[in-house]
Amino acid sequence: MLPLFESVPVADFLQTCEEAARAGGAVLLDWVGRFGVREKGRSDPVTDADFASQEAIRRIVLGRFPTHAFIGEEQAGGSLPTDGYCWVVDPLDGTMNYVHGVPHYAVSVALVKGEEIVAGAVYEPRSRECYLAARGEGAYLNGRRLKTSGIEQLSEALAVASFSTTIDRKSPEIAQFIAAVMECQGIRRTGSAALNLSYVAAGRFDAFWALSTQSWDVAAGVLLVTEAGGVVTDIHSKPFTLRLPHPVAAASGPLQAAFCRMLQQAKPSA
Repeated sequence: MLPLFESVPVADFLQTCEEAARAGGAVLLDWVGRFGVREKGRSDPVTDADFASQEAIRRIVLGRFPTHAFIGEEQAGGSLPTDGYCWVVDPLDGTMNYVHGVPHYAVSVALVKGEEIVAGAVYEPRSRECYLAARGEGAYLNGRRLKTSGIEQLSEALAVASFSTTIDRKSPEIAQFIAAVMECQGIRRTGSAALNLSYVAAGRFDAFWALSTQSWDVAAGVLLVTEAGGVVTDIHSKPFTLRLPHPVAAASGPLQAAFCRMLQQAKPSA
């Protein structure tokens, strides 16, 4: 039997995650070719589609659970509550890709209670791939149960990174990226943290790290990785927290330990 959260089956929460993510994705596809672009910061665009997707998601989740809190990327001043339920939403993860017509972006919807991620969905509109996970119930891609690759050696790992839009030559990410290029089998930077984590859960990537993400970027993806058998910590191998959401995710415990050591030892050039 699926667990209950305040008398609501987690399956109901998960269904809402999926429906909301798919609705947001439909809005993004509808806006292709007709959206306006503005900048939140240097190299950090936001489009009319971001706001329209977020509003579609908000209507669904708060229409069903009106007493829950809601935090979206396109919402100023939002922070995670210390208790109670909160929907944590990125209506368009990979905006730069979306603006440039690169078909690699996603909608991320998660339900959080305190520090616990209860359920989550990551939906990639162009491929119609929908990643779903619920606490204690596993992770799935279009109905197929997911399992991480199980890779244990850096030399066999395809790793992926998410970088801040404001990094410079002395940023730690640059030194870490160089270290990963030298020690891993391969390295990627795709532009979507939500999809990076989803791909780790699916065994497509073996490891992921980010030093500058927000809770809405990674909440659903972190749950996907852990429910698929992977490991998520911070860079110092300490427990991951959504209140400081800079995850290191890997397919296995041994790979996680080696990956964290590599990241810690990488030093920016003077």
